[in-house]
Amino acid sequence: MNPTIRAAVTSGLMTLAWAAQAAPQAKPEHTEVWSPEPARVMPASANRAPSDAVILFDGQGVGEWVSSAVVASPAAKPVPWSGADGVLTVRPGSGDIQTRRTFLDYQLHLEWRVPAGLKASGQNKGNSGLFLSTGTGNGYEIQVLECAANKTYANGQAASIYKQFTPLVNACAAEGEWQTYDVIWTAPRFAADGRLESPAYVTALHNGVLVQNHVALRGETLYIGEPGYRKHGPAPIKLQEHGEAVSFRNIWVRPLDR
Repeated sequence: MNPTIRAAVTSGLMTLAWAAQAAPQAKPEHTEVWSPEPARVMPASANRAPSDAVILFDGQGVGEWVSSAVVASPAAKPVPWSGADGVLTVRPGSGDIQTRRTFLDYQLHLEWRVPAGLKASGQNKGNSGLFLSTGTGNGYEIQVLECAANKTYANGQAASIYKQFTPLVNACAAEGEWQTYDVIWTAPRFAADGRLESPAYVTALHNGVLVQNHVALRGETLYIGEPGYRKHGPAPIKLQEHGEAVSFRNIWVRPLDR
């Protein structure tokens, strides 16, 4: 080998050896994070909410709910729906109900059931709605409807973000059977002057099946016209009265903005 090349190679090898000795040795603990530790939460079971959840309805009373007809003075009018037998059931013609508390971002669990044997079709067969936030009045709705054997427009069937997003699949159980919604709600954010800074996002599972995958909502729900945003802050969750005796149970929420 050429003496000049040999000298260069030797020098390079010596430099690498020195660098290897001088550099600190990587260890597993260099990438371990020990604090702060996540808070301990007892998980949910078939008949128990997570230990850090706010119980909205567990069959023991309707104290977390008020009539939507008296928003300014919620204590003035009791919930007009039936809470008998551990089930919260719509009383047709009585109006919507909403939570006493307001929420921003959260995880929600809710179970619902459409009565069996309804002699109706389309949007009239077991219609109700879960409004993830009342917003400025219209709110943001996930549809509740009998769709196991009932045809309607795709962005108005069960588990749709009403008039905005069709569910990825139809995961409906048969009428008369209990069904579940599990929802992650991220509220919209607004600038001080009312401009939208970030839209609302929804991830939803229907009977354990992913049906809405982090969709960005176009605004509050409208029956006629295009959705849009107006500035609002934390708001109640609402259940809709749409003329049929739809039932709910085991409703809890975990605020995520704490």
